[in-house]
Amino acid sequence: MISKIDKNSKRVVRHQRVRNKIEGTSERPRLCVNRSLNEIYAQIIDDVKGITLVSASTRDKEIASLVKGKNKTEQAKIVGQELAKRAKAKKVKEVVFDRGGYIYIGRVQALAEGAREAGLKF
Repeated sequence: MISKIDKNSKRVVRHQRVRNKIEGTSERPRLCVNRSLNEIYAQIIDDVKGITLVSASTRDKEIASLVKGKNKTEQAKIVGQELAKRAKAKKVKEVVFDRGGYIYIGRVQALAEGAREAGLKF
């Protein structure tokens, strides 16, 4: 019998391998991306203190009205822009990008480009 490859477990292994190498500090926190089938979530995390500084997702009430009627890639770009605006309000200018084991294409890339356009450096 042919067994089906579990893509998410392979992604988790890739993510763990990346997390062994990168860490968010107070000066440069980690921008972590999580992608589900219909939503995209992003948060900026200070790993030294173990706290989330800023977060944004397509499920936030302010963002949900902006993303209504758009495709998933456009939604991800809006989430990235909103995350960068919130980060600037918290005086975060530079981050380390953690793509979460996802391939840097499509929604993950759109979120990163949206954050860069809004002034976040990574």
